[in-house]
Amino acid sequence: MKKLTLKKTCAVLLMAGAVVACSPKFDWRDFRSADAPYTVMLPGKPATHTRSINLDGQEVKMTMSAAEVDGTMFAVGTAELPDAAKAALAVQAMKLAMVRNIGGTITKETTKDGAFDVEARGVGQNGAPLAMHGRFLAKDKRVYQVVILGNQKHFDADTVDTFLSSFKLY
Repeated sequence: MKKLTLKKTCAVLLMAGAVVACSPKFDWRDFRSADAPYTVMLPGKPATHTRSINLDGQEVKMTMSAAEVDGTMFAVGTAELPDAAKAALAVQAMKLAMVRNIGGTITKETTKDGAFDVEARGVGQNGAPLAMHGRFLAKDKRVYQVVILGNQKHFDADTVDTFLSSFKLY
């Protein structure tokens, strides 16, 4: 009887150890912006900041909500323009600014439903290689960037898809 109990105890401990070892590093949670009409899944508790930026000659306030996990940044930035007719130019400016920020080169770009999906490679301030996966789009007077930025070793295609596909306008 004691052998059976010992075996059960060992089995429970092994299972508990396996569950702890398999715990996900991303704690995906719904985020609904207070500033713009979108929702997204972020892998941790986000911080939100607003600052003035220049998008193709237009001074706007951009609000960025982001969460960082293992040095990888998951962020959504949005700004409202005074003129919806200039939104397409502003989206291109956002995209190019993100690529320039990492001293990068676009390695892949596709367009779907008016959004630009972009992959770029660059180098961080510490000389480490960086990968950027992003979606850039406009709706009416508002422009959006949905970006993952970090060392490609720390995230995979499923993580990119989970994040980018979770972004929804309402």
